[in-house]
Amino acid sequence: MAERLAAPDPAEAPLAAEAIEARLDEHLDLVLSSRRTAAGPARELAAFSRAEQELVLRWVAVLAAAHAELAYQFASLAPRALVLMDETGVEAWARQAMDTYDRAGLYPAVAALKEVEAFAERARARAAGLALEEVAGVLERLVQGLGGRPLKVEAAEGGARPWTDTETLRLPPVLGLLPGREENFRLYKAMAVTLWAQGWFGTWRAGLAERLAGAAPAVVALYEACEALRLEACLGRLLPGVRRELAALGEALGAAPLPAPWDEAARRLAAPEASAADSLALAEAWAGRVAPPPPRPWQGEARPAEVAAVQAARIERERGELRRALAALAEEQRGPVADPIRLEAAPFRLERVEDPVLPEGFTFRLELDGQPLEPPDEVRGLMASIVQDLGEIPEEYLVPAGPGEYDAEARPPERDPRDVWKGMYHEEGACLYDEWDHRRGHYRKRWCVLRELDVHPVRDGFVERTLRRHRGLVASLRRTFEVLRGEDRLLRRQPEGEEVDIDALVEAHADAATGREMTDRLFMRKRREERSIAVMFMVDMSGSTKGWINDAEREALVLLCEALEALGDRYAIYGFSGMTRKRCELFRIKRFDEPYSEEVRARISGIRPQDYTRMGVAIRHLARMLREVEARTKLLITLSDGKPDDFDGYRGAYGIEDTRMALIEAKREGIHPFCITIDREAREYLPHMYGAVNYVIVDDVRRLPFKVSDIYRRLTS
Repeated sequence: MAERLAAPDPAEAPLAAEAIEARLDEHLDLVLSSRRTAAGPARELAAFSRAEQELVLRWVAVLAAAHAELAYQFASLAPRALVLMDETGVEAWARQAMDTYDRAGLYPAVAALKEVEAFAERARARAAGLALEEVAGVLERLVQGLGGRPLKVEAAEGGARPWTDTETLRLPPVLGLLPGREENFRLYKAMAVTLWAQGWFGTWRAGLAERLAGAAPAVVALYEACEALRLEACLGRLLPGVRRELAALGEALGAAPLPAPWDEAARRLAAPEASAADSLALAEAWAGRVAPPPPRPWQGEARPAEVAAVQAARIERERGELRRALAALAEEQRGPVADPIRLEAAPFRLERVEDPVLPEGFTFRLELDGQPLEPPDEVRGLMASIVQDLGEIPEEYLVPAGPGEYDAEARPPERDPRDVWKGMYHEEGACLYDEWDHRRGHYRKRWCVLRELDVHPVRDGFVERTLRRHRGLVASLRRTFEVLRGEDRLLRRQPEGEEVDIDALVEAHADAATGREMTDRLFMRKRREERSIAVMFMVDMSGSTKGWINDAEREALVLLCEALEALGDRYAIYGFSGMTRKRCELFRIKRFDEPYSEEVRARISGIRPQDYTRMGVAIRHLARMLREVEARTKLLITLSDGKPDDFDGYRGAYGIEDTRMALIEAKREGIHPFCITIDREAREYLPHMYGAVNYVIVDDVRRLPFKVSDIYRRLTS
């Protein structure tokens, strides 16, 4: 008996034109008329498979949520796109139109859709390539691990070669020079490392950028080629694996050998004592007589004008920052110094210490009043950045800032951020952040506009009442937190201390008996081990926190600050709220570099409910601030009363998925997020956003102050 043929599955059968037209009408009704119907696109789509039809219909719905005209143009052009590209390419084409609409509006977005043939051609060219946005985070962590100042990674505009302004590495948005993604990722790494090397090995040491900015283009091109040769030799000495990688990439890309006289220049610039000044001297001598060799694909382009502008601003800024940091260190070590003459008379000193790993072959040890001083991580990073620019730390940088000095540079005058929101909206002075749209599976570029504001301090006695009410708890918390500080470490062979170091004394006596000079490092002293923890508290200031919840949040912060002062951990507190993606606000309550003062207490007292709860952009901004803090452990602790929500549709799955993506981004940066919420319905969404063990629900709002301190203790001990 012949086998019976299986009946086709209706769910997989292509839709008829009438069914497609009906579904298109649901989304395109606003732009359809007697002369313009969905019948034409529907007839063309009927010839495709059910999967392709559903892909187009799904994107019509997504685009229609932004603008019905954009959705109609997509539906009309989609049949042509399906012929030219696979489903992945069609989705990328639709996303590009959405990004263009977000950035520039309807007409540029429609124009982008109509360039479907050109987009398909580019898609074919990058099929084996790699997009920078996929690996930018990895590359940032790579160069951060190499040392030096933190560097951002961004896409270079158009087809520009890789280049840096010494603070941002700008790389091609897509690489497809090599046959596979892994090979192109290796090329991205080579570009990032060679650009990092420009800062580390002194390509833009102070004065060079200004000198080159006014030089002839031929000199700049020759300098670029000379520095590429010198930096490759420097990397070979510091990171031999990188040199082998560059050689392998050159072979894979068919790089030609160096022509004469460049082979001889390469040998001269490979000498360990060669410097950027030697490259410039050679470039000036050869200008007009010798042509530069073709640049290697990973070779950084020299842009001295851009470097000079960024560097000049940084040098001035870091000079003031270091002097202010030294003033704080001096006050911490010796108590308040009101007399600037005393500061001038007893500046800090630097002692050179050999370190063959560094380009200069040495590092600096900081001394105050002739005694070695272990500076905080931020000060060490600041000193390293200054050395990268100047090759040294000038003596005038070591004079601590006097009272009130550099206030203008520390806090440049700004327009009141609240004034910017008034009248016609613009983005002057704002931070722009991407936002994850789960419906399109892609970020909305530079979508959220965020500004920092100061909480207005209120001196109404709230903090004092809280401390009186919880007097016993405050004392208990302080004792508990003091236990977390860790044990003291015994330092031997010190020039002064609480006890005699017997071993050092015996050795010194033996030295004296044999006629050698006796050391004065004969003592032991205890130094408390520093906890390397930085914690950011992100406090919900949305309108729903009105009443009991606002009081509980403020009480929790007061008790927590009192306990943390005993512990010594670095912490900051920011509130968040806003209204729509164009008005996202962060409220400064306490910065990392700010002491827990009367002003901070007044700001805590001044925390008041504001507007809505757009969480993703706040997480991204605070995570960026945490990335700039040197600490082994970084925590982002959220105090909230509910799920993400905003006036412009940032709610439900959209808000939850964006918040979840922002948390994933923070985790990739080594930040540990945790949420403490008062929302009893949080079990429906918090496991998805934070994970099963990264949140806690406080059922009774009156228990919040006690719970916050307990959770912090568990997270950091």
